Amino acid sequence: RTRDDLKGAGIDTRLNLENCAKGKTSMDDVFREVTEVGRTFGVPDRAAAWTAEARTALAATAAALKDVKPVPVFVYDSGDKTAFTAGGKGIGNEMIERAGGRNVFADLDKSFGDATWEQVVARAPEVIVIYDYGSTTVAQKKKRLLEDPVLKDVPAVRNKRFAVLPLSDAVLGVRAPAAVGRLADQLHPEAGE
Repeated sequence: RTRDDLKGAGIDTRLNLENCAKGKTSMDDVFREVTEVGRTFGVPDRAAAWTAEARTALAATAAALKDVKPVPVFVYDSGDKTAFTAGGKGIGNEMIERAGGRNVFADLDKSFGDATWEQVVARAPEVIVIYDYGSTTVAQKKKRLLEDPVLKDVPAVRNKRFAVLPLSDAVLGVRAPAAVGRLADQLHPEAGE
């Protein structure tokens, strides 16, 4: 069913901002989304309380990371012939930055896209963030990365430095702010909030 079909049946719909974005999506978009949904469903006070709590959590993470040097991060979503990864336009990029990382594919001008394995090697990530979802397990994804001879000299592979985020945490939505703190704990365990 399309939105037009639903409208024709008298059903109003609302599309998540991430599906409408013209540029980058950000935490501000998360807060806007929550505020609008709160207003739509008649619970603006709940939306405001959640937003205040999320902003406080993000500020606490930022304070804990104020002295850390950003670590180069490669997001491995999926792929064998190419690496499907997080680009610079999605909320995942900002989450990495707020967690004390630097997305090595931030220059990819989309939310998600393909990169070559040679590019992964050349960009030398120190940590690989694995998006956990679907029928391919995190263990299978790690095994694929660790056993690929092309990747043997990538610092993250050589040092077995992996972080894991459920994909549902890495998209525009209410899970994103708290996920920043969980990712920061994996990227910078020494910082300890």
